[in-house]
Order: sequence, then C-alpha cells, then structure tokens
Amino acid sequence: MLSKNQIKRIQSLARKKGRRDEGCFIAEGNKLVEDTCHAFECERLLATREWIASHSHLLSLPVQEVSEAEMAKVSQLTTPTDVMAIYRIPQYRLDMEVLRRELVLALDTVQDPGNLGTIVRLADWFGIRHIVCSIETADLYNPKVVQATMGALARVKVYYTPLAEFLSGMDRSAVYGTFLDGRDIYRTALSGTGIIVMGNEGNGISPELEPYIGNRLYIPNYPVGQPTSESLNVAVAAAITCAEFRRRQME
Repeated sequence: MLSKNQIKRIQSLARKKGRRDEGCFIAEGNKLVEDTCHAFECERLLATREWIASHSHLLSLPVQEVSEAEMAKVSQLTTPTDVMAIYRIPQYRLDMEVLRRELVLALDTVQDPGNLGTIVRLADWFGIRHIVCSIETADLYNPKVVQATMGALARVKVYYTPLAEFLSGMDRSAVYGTFLDGRDIYRTALSGTGIIVMGNEGNGISPELEPYIGNRLYIPNYPVGQPTSESLNVAVAAAITCAEFRRRQME
C-alpha cells in the first residue's frame, strides 16, 4: 500500500523541479520497464499483483505491490498500466574524444516532448549513441519524452550543455546543420563521423551557432519548385538526415 507521502513524491516526478529535487524519473508500461530496468538504477517497481505473478524474472529488483486504484493516482497515462519504475537519473560525462570519433546529434532548443522522444528513438535505430542538447531543450526525463523513446533512452546517452561552447571544441568541417538555404543533402559529401545539428521547431538553428557549422544541408522537396509546406517537422528532418548519413556508409 502506498502512503500519502509516497503518492505525493511520485506525483512530483511528473514535474522538472520534482525530478531535479529527487534525482529520479518514472517509466510506465510493461515493455518500457522491461527494456529499461537493467540500464538504470532502479529505486523501486510499483506493480499490480497480476504483473508480479507473471514477471518472476524481474523480481530481483525492489518491487512494491500496489492496487489498480493506487496506480491510477500516480500514473501519468490516460489509461494506467500494471507497472511503473522509479529510476535514478544517470549522470553522464561528456567525453569530447569519444564524440569526435562518432556520429552525434546535437539538438538546439527542441521543445516538444514528442519530438525529443522520437529523435532519441530514431538515434537508437540508426546506431547513434550520443545526443548533445542545449540547456533549453525539453527534459529527457519528462514522462511524455520517456514514453516517446519507447525504451531507446536505455541505449542512447543524452547530455545537456551550452551548445555554442560544445561546438566550439569541434572541427568546423565536421559539423553539419539543416538550413533552408543549404546544399542539397543528396549531392553533398557526408562523413561517417561528425555532429548533426537540428534546430528549434519554429526558429531553426540559432544564429549564435551558425559560425560553428561548416556544412549547411538542405532536404529538397519533390518535385523541385513545386509549392509545398514551409518546412519539415524536426523529428522527420532528423530521420531523413540520419538515414542519408548511414546510407552513405553502406555504399
């Protein structure tokens, strides 16, 4: 049975301040919990009796049985599930030497939780293990972001740091960004390593970052010259860009 203080604490993890104060975040749902429970330090699993009975392989983790009514009080989902994990927020250290040898995504003030979660998921799909975010980017551990990653946050490390400072430490020729006035991505040489900068949903890449970007890319519409939407959703643009980078490596 959950105490009032436990309920209040778990509910606070839906807010950034609560997560910061407690150093924890929540993940809900059977698949999400199974995909992440061995990647993070698990403070506690909250689970119904039925879930516990059918998941004996996870009972080495600290488990607390709760009723469906109690789960509904702490869940952030419209339809509560049978299990919720409370994890400690990991502390990752930026290793510039490691990042220089890999293909890395950098996110400049991506604010929509769904977009951030989707980008983490597509990074996992394309074997991108590091995402560097501006301080203003949405919080990875927001419950909506965690859900949208579909477990990918267990395999992708996400860092928050001032992006201008980060990019200034990189070779400008190895930094790519998407712009409406850039060069056709399908006709531009792409490297197997480097930094791909994706901008804000409404404003694109910040002017302060442009001096650090040596390769301005553009995803052309089809057919060229036909009236079309003003721009692509940032998660869609990230998917197209990452797919093209990886395709070149397979040629």
